[in-house]
Amino acid sequence: MVSNRPIKEKFQLWGLTNLLKLFFLTEQHLLKIKSINYPQEQFIFSMWHCHQCLVYGVKDKSSFYALISASNDGEIIAKAAECLNIKSVRGSTQRRGVAASLELIEKLKEGNSAGIMVDGPRGPKGKVKDGIINIAKITGVPIVPVAWHSKDKTFFHFNSWDRFIAPFGPCKTVALYGNPISIPSELTKEETKFWCEKIETEMNNLQNDLETNYDKYLNQPD
Repeated sequence: MVSNRPIKEKFQLWGLTNLLKLFFLTEQHLLKIKSINYPQEQFIFSMWHCHQCLVYGVKDKSSFYALISASNDGEIIAKAAECLNIKSVRGSTQRRGVAASLELIEKLKEGNSAGIMVDGPRGPKGKVKDGIINIAKITGVPIVPVAWHSKDKTFFHFNSWDRFIAPFGPCKTVALYGNPISIPSELTKEETKFWCEKIETEMNNLQNDLETNYDKYLNQPD
């Protein structure tokens, strides 16, 4: 619990959170996201961990929840994201996994949408874990794969395990949304694996399409 942390650690978390808030609030005015095929109905976004800044482009943040790790890093991100009206459910496979899944299922049953970083929080990079499949199976909410790309030099790649991407300064990007994928309500272990691989393939195909046809998408009329 936060209240049991040493004063020094609390102060560090407070400082980092407020710095990140300042960055988020500044960047939202500098970042331009061109959304292609944005879903019109309730959804669960399937995104890579490196693309989590895509939540800038969520159109109705009042009914959107992001699944964010229960780690210290996740706490900083979750608290800072509140300044953008982005709400979170805290947990991962390593910590609070079951509780977080149940909470997110409840939010989806209430009619909200969600975003899940499907290879987070520690990888392996580019591999879809089965959490999103299980949540979609129980709730009946379709999964929408997402890709994100920019040619701008301000679309900065970090040297982290996931090659995390964040825009710094003025930046034009394109977010390409795939077609909704409905998951059957009953699945065997092998069928769950099949759907993980299918979502992974769809995400990779979207990314390849976007990177190949980026200029066409960027200049597409609204």
